[in-house]
Formats: sequence, C-alpha cells, structure tokens
Amino acid sequence: MQIARGMLVSLQVKMFDAQGNLLEASEAPLVYLHGANDIFPAVEQALEGKAPGDEVSLRLEPEQAFGAFDARLVHVVERDRIGRDVTVGMRVEGLPGAAGDTRIYRVTDVAEDVAVLDGNHPLAGMALRFDIKVLGVEPASAEELAQAEAPQVPEFLRPVAPHELHDAGDAQH
Repeated sequence: MQIARGMLVSLQVKMFDAQGNLLEASEAPLVYLHGANDIFPAVEQALEGKAPGDEVSLRLEPEQAFGAFDARLVHVVERDRIGRDVTVGMRVEGLPGAAGDTRIYRVTDVAEDVAVLDGNHPLAGMALRFDIKVLGVEPASAEELAQAEAPQVPEFLRPVAPHELHDAGDAQH
C-alpha cells in the first residue's frame, strides 16, 4: 500500500544537523495521518507514494523547518523582572512588561543582574537532514480521522507556528 492522503503512516525517523550530528531519533515508530498537516510539508511531500520498506533522505532549509533565526527575538532583561530563581533552559511566557505577548522565550544565559531570553525555536536557522524509513501504511479508521486534530507526531517533525516554541505547555511565568 502506498502513502496517500488519509493513510495512517508509521515511520522511523532520524534528524541530523548540517554537519551530520544526530539531533533526534525516534525510539518507537512515529505514526501520523498523511495529509493532516501534522508534519513538515516538505517531508510529507517526499513521503507521498512511498510504501513500507522505502527509505527517504531529505534536507530541509531553515524556511522549510523551524524558520530563520531572528535576532529581534533575543532580549536582555533584568533578572528581577522574571524572578531570582531564573536558570538557563527555563521557559518564560511573554516578555516581562509586554502586555499581550504570548510567545514562549527560553532563558539562554544568566548573569548576576540580567538574563537573556530567546523567542526563536531552538532549531531556528538550522538546515536539517531527515533519514526516514517507512514502516507501515494503512487506511485510517473513521475514529482516527476524527482524532486528526490532536497530532501524535513529536515536535521535531511537525511545523511550529511562529509564536510557539518547544514545550509551550510547561511555560513558566
């Protein structure tokens, strides 16, 4: 059976940076609904028509993956405005004092009085290579089609809206 819209597809995926360093690898098969826009469009297009056992290797430029790095999304703020317990890796929703800002910022550096907040996706600006093996293809059931609103695909393989960032659900205020 070949991959087409409405098919449930299981994959094994490895993601590498431009230098060939392994960034992510699926431990268990990844399952997605083809045509539901759950994965990067370029990856979905490359998988169209493939069958179990087929392997695909493709390179995505930053614009096709997590976008270009935007220096305007990097801000140095006083630590007091986020809290004294701020640590590198912590996530903060919105810039302190910026009403209506819902972007998730990662703390990338901390000094005595200031912290650096980065609103870019951690992989923004990076070209990525995906090595994918198709493990299975089957028609999706009516129940699976109804659940298409809740993607089961890991974040490293699916598009991110410009205002989102990894683990947005566990943002700290």
